[in-house]
Amino acid sequence: MKQNNDCRIVSVGKRRDGRLRYWCLVHHANATAKYGKRAKHCRYAHIPRISADQILTLDPSNYAGGVAVWGAVPPIFDTTQKPTEHGIHVHARHTDSESKVIDGTYRSVRLIAPSADNNKREFIISELDAIYYMASSLFGFQVKHVQCTLCGFEHLDKDWFSVHAHRRHLCAGCGREFRDNEASIGNPMAKVRDALCIQPHSIAPASKDLDLEQHNYPGGIQIWGSNPAILWTAKKNEETGIHIHAFNTDETQPTFDETFRRVRIDGIRLEPTHIRTLMAQTALPHISGRVVAISCPECGNGHFDTGAESFTPHDHHTCPACKATFRSRGRLRKTIGNPAIQMLAGLAKTAVRTPQVHQAHLLPETL
Repeated sequence: MKQNNDCRIVSVGKRRDGRLRYWCLVHHANATAKYGKRAKHCRYAHIPRISADQILTLDPSNYAGGVAVWGAVPPIFDTTQKPTEHGIHVHARHTDSESKVIDGTYRSVRLIAPSADNNKREFIISELDAIYYMASSLFGFQVKHVQCTLCGFEHLDKDWFSVHAHRRHLCAGCGREFRDNEASIGNPMAKVRDALCIQPHSIAPASKDLDLEQHNYPGGIQIWGSNPAILWTAKKNEETGIHIHAFNTDETQPTFDETFRRVRIDGIRLEPTHIRTLMAQTALPHISGRVVAISCPECGNGHFDTGAESFTPHDHHTCPACKATFRSRGRLRKTIGNPAIQMLAGLAKTAVRTPQVHQAHLLPETL
């Protein structure tokens, strides 16, 4: 891919080995080559700039039927032939009874919101802000608006740092380290949440169940775990469960696009909590390949790691059913158990085509 040759690379101090460290002030990325040399281009120079059609300007006051905004990652199971989408997924309706006039995924959203003096304020939401807000939230972490104390750049904690509170941060703006006044997880979405006084909205389990056979949908199916919307202005409850797209053919629009309380596909029952957790796990590069199917050797139950163990690879597991403690087997000593891995492998055997392999964690700024 063609390089963006507008890097502005500066020295930002020394590494622990005493060699210099370089940073690009244009792409906000590391520009240190081997042996502490200045690289020709920073590590993000190859990433295409966001085009106009990838940016949505959204004023929720124009949609009386409600607006919903989510951090979006690729489906965890996908037998369609559609391109990978990640970023910020938006729904909007003019009225409660009308169809969605916005139903798309964008790399950036320019959010227009009212202020106390009746003027409009603008907030820019990036795809990484939204995705890591989703990951932090699903693992039970509150995020905070953090700014670099040296240059004022808004800070986003990614990957490992999005699920571990800490005081020392590496600024993406100036490339230098700074300390916050408390251990926290930084995400610019917190500024949007606080400025708009966004309160938790009503969430209820989906009302419908699904029993599906894949051969009835030759265009393929897509599976996501639901995650709470960042912004929800509709009067009705947001539904939680497992979200499914199913296609009769390879057409653009799915035959159905709904969230279900209980899902069974080709006789395999999917557990919403397992699916939702796996979706968040795929957004964290540091545990890529570590989330596996594990069974307790004593009682045979599939093991599901919860709490901190759901994002921390470890070698000793305790079965919640029989209380037996056992170690990970296979080539990986430290793993995370999630039965959804085995369930999805079973679905792949009866799929209409080989499922796509989506690397949700390989987002532009995590390569």
